Amino acid sequence: MELHSETFNPADFAWRGLTLTPAAAAHIHELVAKKPEILGVRLGVKQTGCAGFGYVLDTVTEPEKDDLVFETDGAKLFVALQAMPFIDGTEVDYVREGLNQLFKFHNPKAQNECGCGESFGV
Repeated sequence: MELHSETFNPADFAWRGLTLTPAAAAHIHELVAKKPEILGVRLGVKQTGCAGFGYVLDTVTEPEKDDLVFETDGAKLFVALQAMPFIDGTEVDYVREGLNQLFKFHNPKAQNECGCGESFGV
């Protein structure tokens, strides 16, 4: 029996994509309105926390060459191609929790999240 091994290349995969709720899209529009040089928001992941990965958000003034762009009602969400295996299919929401307003991520790939909600595993 012959065993074949190939390296996974995210560029060769058909992604489902990410979506923004109307509230998340509206908040991105607010950010852009305050600083016109901002094109949108970049969502990424980093190794952190007790479950393995955490979400990272930054504003984007210039896209990276490997960014995928997901747009909802004109609001742009930039995602590095290398992050897609961990967050493909995620819905990004913007919610109010008590006095706080924050982005929330509904990630179908997250199999376990730490108790504090700061990290997830896939």
